[in-house]
Amino acid sequence: MPKTIVLVLGDQLTPDIAALRGCRKAETVLLMAEVRTEASYVGHHKKKLAFIFSAMRHYAAEMRAAGWTVDYIALDDPENSGALRYEVQRALERHDASSVRVTEPGEWRVLADMQAWQPAPEIYPDKRFLCSHAEFDAWAADRKSLRMEFFYRHMRRKTGLLMAGDDPEGGQWNFDHDNRKPASVDLFMPRPLRMPPDEITREVLALVEARFPENFGDLEPFGYPVTREDAARAADIFFAEALPKFGDFQDAMLAGEKFLYHSVLSPLLNVGLLDPLDLCRRAEAAYRDGHAPINAVEGFIRQIIGWREYVSGIYWREGPDYVRRNALNATRSLPDFYWTGETRMACMAAAITQTREEAYAHHIQRLMVTGNFALLAGIDPYALHEWYLAVYADAFEWVEAPNTIGMSQFADGGLLASKPYAASGAYIDRMSDYCRSCHYAVKQKTGDTACPFNALYWDFLVRHRDKLGRNPRMSQMYHSWDRMEENRKSELRAHAVKLLARLDAEEAGL
Repeated sequence: MPKTIVLVLGDQLTPDIAALRGCRKAETVLLMAEVRTEASYVGHHKKKLAFIFSAMRHYAAEMRAAGWTVDYIALDDPENSGALRYEVQRALERHDASSVRVTEPGEWRVLADMQAWQPAPEIYPDKRFLCSHAEFDAWAADRKSLRMEFFYRHMRRKTGLLMAGDDPEGGQWNFDHDNRKPASVDLFMPRPLRMPPDEITREVLALVEARFPENFGDLEPFGYPVTREDAARAADIFFAEALPKFGDFQDAMLAGEKFLYHSVLSPLLNVGLLDPLDLCRRAEAAYRDGHAPINAVEGFIRQIIGWREYVSGIYWREGPDYVRRNALNATRSLPDFYWTGETRMACMAAAITQTREEAYAHHIQRLMVTGNFALLAGIDPYALHEWYLAVYADAFEWVEAPNTIGMSQFADGGLLASKPYAASGAYIDRMSDYCRSCHYAVKQKTGDTACPFNALYWDFLVRHRDKLGRNPRMSQMYHSWDRMEENRKSELRAHAVKLLARLDAEEAGL
């Protein structure tokens, strides 16, 4: 009987992935391939590559143990063609197979490539998402705005999570106002699970170092969980030790504390080692058992059934040109210090250095530090998009692009966010301790030692007043600007011009 090839991608490491459902083991070959086109379309962080390759190899072993035939093509296989389409064609010939099945990929780029294959593969919707493309489109139809908060309420009702009948548990949908507390150093702060590399992971680390020596990031020490069993252990540790305080300190940043009370489960979730609905149900159970407060549990659940599902819906609804949107006409090149971390801005140095070391930074470091600076400085949003896609282990385009293009850079003109996430140094000072050790003075607005975020913030508002001035959520800031004395305005604009000129000249040390 002719065999069927089921291609499993590196972020589809789920035993019952959609393309496998209904397949018989005796008639199916699982194809997995480490190919250079996927490993190098952006300059991925070394740890990201190692994490995905090692997780793929462990998944292949898991599926073989479950009785499946797995054809695995390693990156250093001398016959490796370097592209998925050619590996599929070789597998069809090698196994005398007649058809190809695949679960929908997470990027328009890959989907377009697959749709041009011969023979055409059967592409199955990714059932790991709780909201299908059709359901999201139906929710979005005829709405004047596509705000996540209202989509989130739809998903709460659909799943029944944190619901008391028809009403939200605790009498309100969102407890975000309780989740903005600054943190202080705690000797008993939990740590996410870190696993010593096994033999498979060690082979992958050597491969990545040999094949991608110039890529960004520290390869070792490497400790990401790469098996389903270890991913489950990582989730257990988060729920037991960190969830109770996750909400309070969700937006906090501390020098020297890379993880605080964050789960660091997003890489494991996004490659398929964890199930999103299961995580949400476990969080809800922690609330109902009295283990964690509602603000922590609601915040965690909102990140998954709210934000995660929402950005996926936006990505697929808006189409492949979404990543090229640039509503604010930002064209400045990405500064070199985004790669080196060599800057006297303590917040930027901390976030970028941590990113280089861990392929991880939490959402406020991404949004309100590196993203905020890029927004204020007018950096090309596509260049920033490619940077985020490259440097984080959890970054796949379906989730990263709306977060960058829409939320962080307002480059979609407000489709996703109701206002730009722009802030001066005062926000960073309020939510972190970075400013205490910074070369720049956060309370100083102009001058050589003034925090660059301050003048750039006001300059950003003035530059874009024609597009943002009528936004009701921006009115207070523009009123503050209008009340300033003219000489103060001139000083701020002149200092911003000086800072931007230094960026354009690639002057070290900003």
